[in-house]
Amino acid sequence: MTPTRTNFHHLLSQAATETPDAPALSYRNSTLSYAETWRMVCAATAQLLSVGLERGDRVAIYLEKRFETVASFFAVSAAGGVFVPINHVLKATQVGHILGDSGATVLITSADRLAQLSLVLPDTVVAHVIVVGDPVPDPAASWRVHRWPDGEATAGDIAQSLAIDLDPAAILYTSGSTGKPKGVVLSHRNLIVGAESVSTYLQNSSHDVILSVLPLSFDAGLSQVTTAFSVGAHCVLMNYLLPREVPKLCEQYGVTGLTCVPPLWLQLADLDWPEATARRLRYWANTGGRMPRTTLDRLRSVFGEADPYLMYGLTEAFRSTYLDPSEVDRRPDSIGKAIPNAEVLVLRPDGTACEPGESGELVHRGALVALGYWNDPIRTAERYRLVRHPDQEWRSPERAVWSGDTVVADDEGFLYFVGRTDEMIKTSGYRVSPSEIEEAASSTGLVRDAVAIGVDDAALGQRIVLIVTPTAAELDTALTAALTSALTAALKQILPLYQVPSHIHVRDELHRSPNGKYDRTRLMAEVTG
Repeated sequence: MTPTRTNFHHLLSQAATETPDAPALSYRNSTLSYAETWRMVCAATAQLLSVGLERGDRVAIYLEKRFETVASFFAVSAAGGVFVPINHVLKATQVGHILGDSGATVLITSADRLAQLSLVLPDTVVAHVIVVGDPVPDPAASWRVHRWPDGEATAGDIAQSLAIDLDPAAILYTSGSTGKPKGVVLSHRNLIVGAESVSTYLQNSSHDVILSVLPLSFDAGLSQVTTAFSVGAHCVLMNYLLPREVPKLCEQYGVTGLTCVPPLWLQLADLDWPEATARRLRYWANTGGRMPRTTLDRLRSVFGEADPYLMYGLTEAFRSTYLDPSEVDRRPDSIGKAIPNAEVLVLRPDGTACEPGESGELVHRGALVALGYWNDPIRTAERYRLVRHPDQEWRSPERAVWSGDTVVADDEGFLYFVGRTDEMIKTSGYRVSPSEIEEAASSTGLVRDAVAIGVDDAALGQRIVLIVTPTAAELDTALTAALTSALTAALKQILPLYQVPSHIHVRDELHRSPNGKYDRTRLMAEVTG
């Protein structure tokens, strides 16, 4: 009888028991079996316990995609902690916010990344830093530096985790509509059920080879690892640099499954794929935004024998809907129906159900609904609200996640995305807060006012446009050019590239509404008109 998986690390430990010699992870030109990966996890778990990690403590992982990154996630779970993956493209200020907000007491990183954090770490509660590679200890630092364990340990060397399936397992940071990233808390149950649900509708098996292209700090990126491990498949890790590297890795490892966001698919669709490599792909999946019809048609031509999966998800519920490949020809603009073990409702503001053809908010209920926003009961109460089951009035109200997205269902229950109910910008598969861009611009001291908006873009979903006023009183052509250049350079030092505005408009004044707020609707019309 297969043991019940109640903790996140059981996804790996169970596969290591059942298929120890099967390939689990590949990175560059090296491959680890499931048994080898589990031994690495056990060694890291023992080290975490040795530095005093206790149940519920947060451990931040700030590394590029590699064996140790994945092993860290499962080791933290095995030690009873909560892992906090940090996108390796984030700058020191943003990493400092996540470290401080999460209250992480342990940081796993590399020596060069540790050096980049020298100015922000003192403002956190990090007490231990585990360095992958050669550590460079700072005798004046308030934290202790440890080397990533080179040895191996077995499951017998680590204590049994006391966590249950509803306990927090991970905190994924995602941009919010009111400024700095907020942490979405996922339980062990969320992660396990998510892996089982996605691998079910993708029909994953131990014969699959899944290429991990998306960041592991992104729910869909983490899903590539969890779905692979849930069925004993082979996951190939890739730090994305150039589009042409994707077909090369697919050819090298015989990849059968590939999930990307629309901007990346747009680039991959124009490449020359070796016929055998394209034919080997069993499925490809899109997430993080609507797939342009021309790109969809091109990909279906390139991967003629592969099943296309068009998906919709949100970090607050991991994954919500997918369109069955058999329906793509009839309704290519649909985001499909609920994934297995989830129900998606279309509700009016008062919580009553919308009729077919009537727009409403997408509300997700079921085992994938996250626990809430870390240390933020106000935002949690806004997004995670109670709903009553219309046919079972005897039941107590149930927490569901209100997505902030407007959708409409047709007569057959297929869903179509209409738009967002807030001002979030969706670019390159990321959700970006306008406030975060505006705060960064203001921090440069170069501008008086700043408003960031998202403008529709076929390649990116939306591109970020920044509208500013200068601190100087008089505006002329020379000042406009100099300000645009200086501000762009400054923002590249503060923000990751996907958050840097594609265009900056300089104005004498910005339109405001009667209540004194920026008139974003009028500014949008001015920029796009």
